[in-house]
Amino acid sequence: MITAAAGKRLEGRMLENGCGVGMYLQHLASQVKSIVGLEYELERAKEAQAHSSQVINGACEHLPFPANAFDVILSHEVLEHVSDDQRSVSEMLRVLSPGGIIVLFVPNLGYPFETHGIYWHGRYHFGNIPLIHYLPVKLRKQLMPHVRVYSSSDLAKLFKGMPVRITDRKIIFGAYDNIINRFPTMGRFLRRLLQWLENTPLKVFGLSHLWIIEKI
Repeated sequence: MITAAAGKRLEGRMLENGCGVGMYLQHLASQVKSIVGLEYELERAKEAQAHSSQVINGACEHLPFPANAFDVILSHEVLEHVSDDQRSVSEMLRVLSPGGIIVLFVPNLGYPFETHGIYWHGRYHFGNIPLIHYLPVKLRKQLMPHVRVYSSSDLAKLFKGMPVRITDRKIIFGAYDNIINRFPTMGRFLRRLLQWLENTPLKVFGLSHLWIIEKI
């Protein structure tokens, strides 16, 4: 999905903006001419360096790169965690070369579960919590001050007035590799079913938005 969107831009430079422990860096290294990872959490950045020497500890709101440095930027379920998502979007566009793309994944407001847990009476509760996304905004933010979810209009507002063209946008369900690893037959059936749902009106309940944003 990522490499298909990037196409010939893989012959240039890629930034994984929020690379975690380096799983995507490891997977993409053989498919990209040059890839750099940026990770905010120092310990995770150190772990990612086992997969790539090109890992930098830094923040998405202050990218330590010159303008027009990359042809592809991958931001996979990261924007919802940053302190300032608008500043982070501006920074990605600053370091992206004209004609380059951002491959952006963020959580979908319509998904029935909050996958990052919630805070209740000052205590964090881990797990997939149902129906939180459907609460009034003020209450939802009290329960999940540590993370955002996005509607399509939320994303459109982030990029409003920016020098961009949205070349693709869709709502997708997860790959559910963890279920496939434990229950192969059931997991593969579930994946096929959910991929089919992505082409129906029920896609509004999908896990994530996937947007491809080209800098013009």
